[in-house]
Amino acid sequence: MKKSYQTYFKFLITCGMASATLSCSNTRFLKEGQMLYTGAEVKIENDTLPKKEKKDLQSALQDKLTPKPNSSFLGLRPKLYFYNIAKEPKKEKGFNYWLKYKVGEKPVLLGDVDREFNKDIIVNYSENKGYFNARATYDTVAKNKKAKVIYTLKPGARYLISNVKFQKDSSLVNQEIQNLKDNTLLKQGNPFDLDVIKSERERIDNRLKERGFYYFHPDNLIVQVDSTVSKNHKVELNVKLKDNTPDLSTQQFSIDKVIVFPNYSIQDVKQGKYSIPMNTDSLQKYEHGDIYVIDPQNKFKPKIFDRALYFKKGDLYNRTNHNLTLNRLISLGVFKFVKNEFIVSDSLQHKFDTYYLLTPRELQSLRLEALGRTNSANYAGSEVNLNWTHRNFFRGAEQFKASVYGAFDFQIGGPENAKNIFRTGANAQLSIPRIVAPFRFNSSSAFVPRTNISVGYEFQNRTEDYSLNTFTGSFGYNWKENARKEHDLKIFDITYVSPANITDAYREISKNNDALARVVKPQLIFGPIYSYTYTNTMLQKPNTFYYKGTLDLAGNLTGLITGANVEKDKERKIFGVPFSQFAKIENDFRFYHKFNEKTSLATRAIAGVAYPYGNSEYIPFSRQFFSGGSNSVRAFRARTLGPGSFDPRTIKPGYYFDQSGDVKLELNAEYRANLYKFLNVALFADAGNVWLINEDSQRPGAKFSKEFLSEMAVGAGFGLRLDFSILILRLDLAMPLRVPYYERGERWTFDKINFGDSSWRKDNLILNIAIGYPF
Repeated sequence: MKKSYQTYFKFLITCGMASATLSCSNTRFLKEGQMLYTGAEVKIENDTLPKKEKKDLQSALQDKLTPKPNSSFLGLRPKLYFYNIAKEPKKEKGFNYWLKYKVGEKPVLLGDVDREFNKDIIVNYSENKGYFNARATYDTVAKNKKAKVIYTLKPGARYLISNVKFQKDSSLVNQEIQNLKDNTLLKQGNPFDLDVIKSERERIDNRLKERGFYYFHPDNLIVQVDSTVSKNHKVELNVKLKDNTPDLSTQQFSIDKVIVFPNYSIQDVKQGKYSIPMNTDSLQKYEHGDIYVIDPQNKFKPKIFDRALYFKKGDLYNRTNHNLTLNRLISLGVFKFVKNEFIVSDSLQHKFDTYYLLTPRELQSLRLEALGRTNSANYAGSEVNLNWTHRNFFRGAEQFKASVYGAFDFQIGGPENAKNIFRTGANAQLSIPRIVAPFRFNSSSAFVPRTNISVGYEFQNRTEDYSLNTFTGSFGYNWKENARKEHDLKIFDITYVSPANITDAYREISKNNDALARVVKPQLIFGPIYSYTYTNTMLQKPNTFYYKGTLDLAGNLTGLITGANVEKDKERKIFGVPFSQFAKIENDFRFYHKFNEKTSLATRAIAGVAYPYGNSEYIPFSRQFFSGGSNSVRAFRARTLGPGSFDPRTIKPGYYFDQSGDVKLELNAEYRANLYKFLNVALFADAGNVWLINEDSQRPGAKFSKEFLSEMAVGAGFGLRLDFSILILRLDLAMPLRVPYYERGERWTFDKINFGDSSWRKDNLILNIAIGYPF
């Protein structure tokens, strides 16, 4: 113990000496008279302010001071040190340029600090927050060629709002403003705050935009502040229209004509093909939508604009419908640019025409892609796709996509003989920008609902084992309530799996293993699938999350009609293949915490269960859960983990066959940091496993029980992520920390870690190569 304390003490001394050396090294590069600026401090002298209010004011003022000192880490300034030691480069490239100007950071000197400007900033900000009698001073403290500035603020008492008045006049716009005053942000008794006043003007403007006042602007409002009407540091606010408010801003406008240019281009405008405003006397309206569609080439069916446009003739203008229309036109996916203009057509009746200027994308495209990928089974690999897309297939903005592909999936590291996968296939998808159904579906969302139809075929070859022919088809709907909430309902989803090329070696192994035998049996799965997604990860917030829940119901109605019951020897078949009957639910929850612009924490929890019944004793292999791989528990090969504490090595020593389960639980955590531009690093830990619903005598320990926590696998590692904007290449190196199929009491593997042993590294270090983040 004594030796431990001595070591720790030496370490602290060494760190302190290194800190002092590096710190002094930075100042020795300064010229005569220069001083390194180490930052500023704000002191507030006021004994009457509450502690929290004083702290918030101090923090806000600190953020507004400029410039910021050189970045530091544990009291050191490594970036400044690199700048100082690097030679001045002769060219804007090379190692010296990279070290000095990319890695390094130019010194911030005391001479760069405008102390009078910062003092004025402190006073102005304080007054904007209601401290009308604020005064500030500053002092500079210098030592050993380093200097900091101390600003002292005497804010005085904060002024509170005693009364809020909305001045009346006879104008129509003022009548609308009077109707909005009950929800004002300016509350009696609250502190005076200029930011709240600005928000109140914007609130009124937003509400007026919903009532037809298209040309109104927040600057048309003024909030007068009177501090003489009351004593004890109170102010009275008077909200009124400015005297010089333009007449156009006070008028309430409605829609006259709606004119759509679905094939608009700047080149055509220059050639005089289009003119705005347009004389529509000789044009014919679209009969259902009461709109004009200028489409001489007849590229688009006018009906798509009837569904997308929220403005109709005679409607009062409002901003919500304005934005909804633009968003729906963009979400059609066929237009590259969407522009909207309003032109006054009748100034006496306060009407304007609305023009939609739509520039279409290339309607057809053929693209060859060679990319890395990660499939749903957590295998990583490469894939070549040839895609043909038509974005206006039936002239109604229908998107048709057809593709053929070839791929191989693999994983590097770990035990040998884990099989690679080779795949090839083709698929076709038709996405219709409306709900095709015998009922009427109305959506006020900014996103166009879609009907999706797809068919596909894939040939999968698992080397030295077997091949699978998979046929798929689906029909369903996708719609979004808003940017956060999305629904996907497949009314009918069918999968037919037909095995082929089963090797004698695999047949021999599967003779005494029912789980392996079921893999190469024909599978027929059909039924509805529903998924719901909620996310706010697009928001610039410190804490965001993502949730996706999926419900998969296969063969339920068919099983009920046919009376299927495999337990009573009433197995039903369709075309000689038993259909699957089960219920499956899966939940994927992710939480992200952003520490700053360069570091964050990402976590994920997955929980799922699949229950077979009726015509099925087991969940079909293609619908079971799997664990391990580049998007799962990364310390284990894809599909080799579980079920439960079953040891997959007992099937055949040296071989790792796919292991699946009916229950899945997985937890992941990852700390992410940016090192330099495109280079990111991560430290991660994963835990999880899969289990069976029913007992399997051939796989002892596979059933889910109350002992499930002791059967969780745990792995950890670090990764590099190369973010090239168009793609993110991920390299994750992981090792197991807990192996569930080891004997009880020996499952934690800390005592077995031996980086110096090549055989240990070969069996325990797993390199995952993938595209994109794991979650």
